[in-house]
Amino acid sequence: MRYGVGVGKVEAFNFQGEATIAAKKEWPGWRPTDNMIAREPDRYGPLRDGIPGGPNNPLGPRALYLFRDGYDTFYRLHGTVEPHTIGTMVSSGCVRLFNQDIIDLYNRVPVGTKAVVLPARARGEVA
Repeated sequence: MRYGVGVGKVEAFNFQGEATIAAKKEWPGWRPTDNMIAREPDRYGPLRDGIPGGPNNPLGPRALYLFRDGYDTFYRLHGTVEPHTIGTMVSSGCVRLFNQDIIDLYNRVPVGTKAVVLPARARGEVA
């Protein structure tokens, strides 16, 4: 399967490599990480308590939680409320998919599945 994705706007913050899908959630809640708040306090500071799951949540309808060596990486494969960003480098490091694609992927992969995230291409295109 191939899906279009949106990745992090700063390559250094993007997840790369192998991980395990250790959890799957429908309509997950979201809160910015401490690093996101530190990088963009005006944008993310007011959201530090998080946003409950639902149609306005930036993770969209589904999320797959990436763990490495048994620890949460805090990176996710998830849907989006901004479908126009698929195919661009705009996120804070997670991999976003069209909502219908993350629902399809969510239904296909069980917890414990290995995920491999490749780096973005040099021209700003996603791999």
